[in-house]
Amino acid sequence: MTLCNDPVIRNQWHVICALEDIRPGNNQTTLLGESIGFCIDTNSHGIRAWRLNEPGDTLPVTCAYGYLWTCPGSPDKPLFALPEYNEPDRRNVCAATIGVRVSAPRAVENFLDMGHFPYVHTGILGEQPHTEVREYDVTIEETTNDVIATRCRFYQPMAAAGSEGGMLVEYVYRVPHPYCSVLYKSCPSDEKRMDVIALFVQPVTEETIRAHALVSVIDEHSTDLSIRMFQQTIFGQDKPILENQFPKRLPLDPRAETPIRADKSAIVYRRWLSDLGITYGVIPAAA
Repeated sequence: MTLCNDPVIRNQWHVICALEDIRPGNNQTTLLGESIGFCIDTNSHGIRAWRLNEPGDTLPVTCAYGYLWTCPGSPDKPLFALPEYNEPDRRNVCAATIGVRVSAPRAVENFLDMGHFPYVHTGILGEQPHTEVREYDVTIEETTNDVIATRCRFYQPMAAAGSEGGMLVEYVYRVPHPYCSVLYKSCPSDEKRMDVIALFVQPVTEETIRAHALVSVIDEHSTDLSIRMFQQTIFGQDKPILENQFPKRLPLDPRAETPIRADKSAIVYRRWLSDLGITYGVIPAAA
């Protein structure tokens, strides 16, 4: 298994487990090709993580948004902010964790793609003849360097677990981390606020991931189970599409794959990864 030698990626915070899934005793996962152990420290009641081939080693950890995060290098900044998670009337559900044989950037790019909704998520996130991706805007936020896509609108027959009937859904996409994306979408129960779905991708290797989903919604009626089932249905439909993509790593050369208007977010995301100097999980553009 090839270890990651990309310094930009090694110095990022990476998700490794939902807090509710941490078992008593030692737990184990793989991150960037390395075996990682983690446990709840019975002495401090905190959480400790380490490289399994270096038992005395201690990795930095942080708990955020219902998940455990660690960094195999030296984190140069805090984990990105997600203030909606702390709003008292929101339902925060760790909705899914699923393994996929694809690179982390491919998974994020798929999350940004509205064009596949009518064909992959038929009857839920899209349906024919409502296949047009309307014009939208994508920018790089100056202060945070996040990729932001706004004015995204798409007709959806069932926009959320608690939806009744179709609606034209407004989306805002945000990419605050090379391997994480946050989606803000119209809330069926409160037109003044937005529901949040976050995708936190754990790069197991350069071409395999564990995709973790956080759902943060204003919904008094749906159960946690129905929210999880809805999100896992979407993931289950995306998984075979992602695993059949070739190459599994994301090409950053703009000439590698023919873009269309609906791919505007993907084009900016690829350019952003290239500007950051990312080499893990991608095929860098030729010099």
